[in-house]
Amino acid sequence: MPVPGDIEKLARPPIREEVYVALREWIVDGTLHPGEQVRDYELAVALGVSRTPIREAFRRLEDEGLVQTATNRWTRVAPVNVRDAHDIYPIMWALESLALMRSRIPSGEPERAAMAAANARIRAALLNGSPVEAAAADEHFHSILLSETGNDEIIRIVRNLRVKLRRVAIAYFDGNIVAEQSAVEHDAILNALRMETPAQAAQAVESHWQRSYQRSLEHLRQTAPQVHAAADTHPRGDRTRPRPFSASHRA
Repeated sequence: MPVPGDIEKLARPPIREEVYVALREWIVDGTLHPGEQVRDYELAVALGVSRTPIREAFRRLEDEGLVQTATNRWTRVAPVNVRDAHDIYPIMWALESLALMRSRIPSGEPERAAMAAANARIRAALLNGSPVEAAAADEHFHSILLSETGNDEIIRIVRNLRVKLRRVAIAYFDGNIVAEQSAVEHDAILNALRMETPAQAAQAVESHWQRSYQRSLEHLRQTAPQVHAAADTHPRGDRTRPRPFSASHRA
């Protein structure tokens, strides 16, 4: 195709994409709390941009179910709720077990060692009371497992689910006293992989996701009624606010 020769090359992603990615990450990792009202002018000042890319990001995040809006009234971070677990966990246990049954399994020692290290980070994060770190390590464990199956289509589908899955996982690891069972179940998956038996590995993965699903449901049912009240009463000064962009990022 003919391309004009005088196009100025983009040195970095457009500002609207940077704003969207930043807000999405703050929602996912809990910097912006479930149920918390978010205001375009406050975020615009904090990020050093105009209100336009903030509003565009809100629209995208609403389409993804990460924020909720009432026209001309408020925009708030969507709560993490039971439906999120209902929607995501069955897809995960179906796809991961299918990938293991129909593809190769991660039988190499480097892959198993990396998964074991991720599992150790989960245990350490739980001991330190860090649900964000535990969720990141959990995601890494499953990412290695799935990437080594070589099933590109399943990997692509799961990648699109990971943002919502991470929110549920952080809520699950936050104060859930039985969350350490996930690390125990990961050990069972690793043992099945060491025996290089796809059927047993797939069964261990499916069982893990189903049990995590039940634990998540119970935890969310206990905590969901408190979400909006906690967001409304949480003191602004008790947590780190978003960091401004540099002057070169202003729009």
